[in-house]
Amino acid sequence: MQPLSLTDTLPTDLDNALLVGRVWLDGTHPGPALVTVHEGNVIDITEFGPTMADLLERDDVLEVVRRAEGASLGSIETLLANSQQAQPQAPYLLAPCDVQAVKACGVTFAVSLLERVIEEQAGGDPVKAVALRDDLQALIGTDLSKIAPGSEEAMALKTALQARGGWSQYMEVGIGPDAEVFTKAQPLSSVGFGASVGLHASSQWNNPEPEIVLAVDSRGQVRGATLGNDVNLRDVEGRSALLLGKAKDNNASCSIGPFIRLFDDHFTIDSVRNCQVSLRIEGEDDNFLLQGESDMREISRDPLDLVSQTIGDHHQYPDGFMLFLGTMFSPIKDRDGKGQGFTHHLGDRVTISTPALGSLVNPVGRSDQLPPWTYGIRELMRHLARR
Repeated sequence: MQPLSLTDTLPTDLDNALLVGRVWLDGTHPGPALVTVHEGNVIDITEFGPTMADLLERDDVLEVVRRAEGASLGSIETLLANSQQAQPQAPYLLAPCDVQAVKACGVTFAVSLLERVIEEQAGGDPVKAVALRDDLQALIGTDLSKIAPGSEEAMALKTALQARGGWSQYMEVGIGPDAEVFTKAQPLSSVGFGASVGLHASSQWNNPEPEIVLAVDSRGQVRGATLGNDVNLRDVEGRSALLLGKAKDNNASCSIGPFIRLFDDHFTIDSVRNCQVSLRIEGEDDNFLLQGESDMREISRDPLDLVSQTIGDHHQYPDGFMLFLGTMFSPIKDRDGKGQGFTHHLGDRVTISTPALGSLVNPVGRSDQLPPWTYGIRELMRHLARR
């Protein structure tokens, strides 16, 4: 598999895009640095941070990024090439967030809602899911994408489905008044562009989830957006929703990047609302190919509604947060045999892309075989003190 090129990786309108990210630097004090991309060069703007959470709190962040005052770390082409090596060479990309909380919203699309109900009723068994899919579609008998969550129509459907034994906790968060918001990963644990994402060793039924991720400051203002892969263990979560933490938060199970694109006159929340997020999965061991799309215009809850359900008088985030918005894509294409659906093989390459944000690419490995997460908040504080 060939590494992605510059034109494959960054926004198609790069000249108009204000990008911020994080890279790993070697040298006297090895560690992360904040960067932007300016005229093909990667510019160190750490002095305006020093963390990404600090940078996104600045009222003048757009001016800081436009000025791009700082040392050049080389070309963007070199950075991308370094990041895609099996053993990345500094400087290489990290996830563009640092001390922010990493939150995620689930079941925000009607298509994914159906698949979550199937997972639950199949008890994590992909073979049972095939028959259940047809049965549930016949039972529900309506286009859930046309129903506004929390509306009178949604509550009437809930009553009808409860009477027929077709209600589910996933239906509750899919069309009920309250969104599902959960913690996907710990601060500093997400991996970035080029790094391997991890599957729990016990999982035999899993998939990537291609998503838009909002960068939100401590005041609840959305400052920009990026791409994310919310690695999903369908068999684990399907056994019980109480296993959500085990299914979602493992070593390298969260990928974000390549950069955060800041909101400005060229890129706004309306741009996010109209994004089409593409997914491409390429098998290393079987030449398998799966492609699909998640259309943000089909989302059941507006992105700003999801933000307001995450932060407010009921919950504060003093360091800001990253918010996965969910996906409509649940791959069901058979891979290892008829009726078995899709699951990852080790070595798969997952590419998540949309023209306004570029591409996030990650190979697939096992959480217990990938480099362990060792760089936490205490180490970051020590690094910043040494700079």
